[in-house]
Amino acid sequence: MTATYTFDVFCTLDGYGSYTEPGDWGGYWGKQGPEFLDRRAEQFSGDHRMVFGANTFREFIEMIPSTTDSADLDPWLALMRAKPATVISSTVADTSGWPDATPASGDAAEIVRRLKDESDVPLHSHGSLSLNAALMAAGLVDAVRVTIFPVITGRCGTRPVFGDAGGFDLELLDSHVLDGRIQELTYRPTAHF
Repeated sequence: MTATYTFDVFCTLDGYGSYTEPGDWGGYWGKQGPEFLDRRAEQFSGDHRMVFGANTFREFIEMIPSTTDSADLDPWLALMRAKPATVISSTVADTSGWPDATPASGDAAEIVRRLKDESDVPLHSHGSLSLNAALMAAGLVDAVRVTIFPVITGRCGTRPVFGDAGGFDLELLDSHVLDGRIQELTYRPTAHF
């Protein structure tokens, strides 16, 4: 049986995953609430393997402290950091900042295809926009989970979440409204030819 692969990403209503100053929103654009944080902890409590590209992996190493007992650390981040991870990169060799990470160099689609064939747990990727755009193009992404925060970054937006992706038709698989303002939408992508 082939493991499922979920591409998970946060964005603004106008589709950006990051922003520059003069935005002063902070993490989650300052819109997180208890339902959102509980849902994230629930999503990361089960068994699965994380898949990252080099840049996202480095960002998480910097962002998530190596000791997961920090009072400031959101529980879902501690759960994510405890998961085994594959880092697809030709530049990351040292994964010692993550308890159970393995570097994998080579063609990303072939690596993920092999992981899907061999893994006995679902695969999950948070962020890693360029990597996941390539995996979507290769037909390897089973679900795209987009969490939309109620802000428009406009000219402050710096990284369109799907800026590297081709055209895809999306079948809605699941949806949730969290804390009365955050939309979580899960889709099955199909390349649009």
